[in-house]
Amino acid sequence: MTHRIVLASRNAKKAGEISELLAPHGFEVVPVTDFPEVPDVVEDGDTFAANAAKKATEVAVALNQWVIGEDSGLCVDALKGAPGIYSARYSGEHGDDEANNDKLLQELGDTADPQRGAGYVCSVALSDPTGQVKVAVEGTCRGRIVRERRGTGGFGYDPLFLIREYHRTFGELSPVVKQQLSHRARAFSRFIPQLLNISGEFTD
Repeated sequence: MTHRIVLASRNAKKAGEISELLAPHGFEVVPVTDFPEVPDVVEDGDTFAANAAKKATEVAVALNQWVIGEDSGLCVDALKGAPGIYSARYSGEHGDDEANNDKLLQELGDTADPQRGAGYVCSVALSDPTGQVKVAVEGTCRGRIVRERRGTGGFGYDPLFLIREYHRTFGELSPVVKQQLSHRARAFSRFIPQLLNISGEFTD
């Protein structure tokens, strides 16, 4: 039996990654873009977890459906954790990956490689149709920011985020490898067992 679950994100690439993670477990992920009547959620939380929960609960109540809220971003050590929760709109324009990457490189400038450490963070929340958060988890992945884009895979800051063990950026690594290593994969490895534990509450 397949359960339908809405993803409170308008990022098609993110929806694709999450759909691939959940499909083997019997969940069909439907992006919120399939429901044009749902207004945008104002992401005014001060943490990734707060924003994930807000997306999940507000969209769940609007649709009366089970909803996953996800908030993720990049925290760079030398920038005191920036761009952090503002990762998607770091350059001012929401979702402009190229501009965001340009700004990150500019802000880091000639910072030495050992000081270019960074971590990707992913928070995931699941809300039931009444707006109650039933699951909340977080996953992280450490790496380093390189000096120029490498690779064309992934999205966001992936072409700049080097995984030291592989000597490659997420932009260079295959989706199969990324699914094992990424902050999102690690968050969902914690999320999926808890989701399966309560899947009996789904009515579809």
